[in-house]
Amino acid sequence: MAKLVAFYSRADENYFGGAYRYITVGNTEKAAKIIADATGADLFKIEQKIPYAKEYNTCIAQAKKDLQAKSRPELVSLPEDLDVYDEIYLGYPNYWGTMPMAVYTFLEAFDWTGKTIHPFCTHEGSGLSGTEKDIARAAKKATVTKGLAIHGSNVDNVRNTIESWCKK
Repeated sequence: MAKLVAFYSRADENYFGGAYRYITVGNTEKAAKIIADATGADLFKIEQKIPYAKEYNTCIAQAKKDLQAKSRPELVSLPEDLDVYDEIYLGYPNYWGTMPMAVYTFLEAFDWTGKTIHPFCTHEGSGLSGTEKDIARAAKKATVTKGLAIHGSNVDNVRNTIESWCKK
């Protein structure tokens, strides 16, 4: 069966270990592309119909508000047929100790029976937090493997680590 890398990523202003800077490709997207190259997986970007602000502090305030409201933002699209995939690599930045609410929208849209989810996240110090358990709760009947936490500010330097994780 085929593999899919589904990921939520954000470019624009990002936080890098104490400083802010604008980027054109989000850190999670960079990791997703490395995983797709290493596994031969298809790529799918999870995108909100109404994206968060380009400015970092406004973005995280919006994300926190969505988390507190348990919001499920509308997505631009969903994969047409998830049935063709048995392994899904799921990528996301760690927002407030969990995944962006749009990732929950994605997870709750499908039946995960018989599928394996390999979580990976980008962060600047909070690691995976409880996201593996969050995924297991949202994607009932899926097998959720041990995830990979990647410092977003270091994503350009950890290709070997990501590729090794993919082989496990």
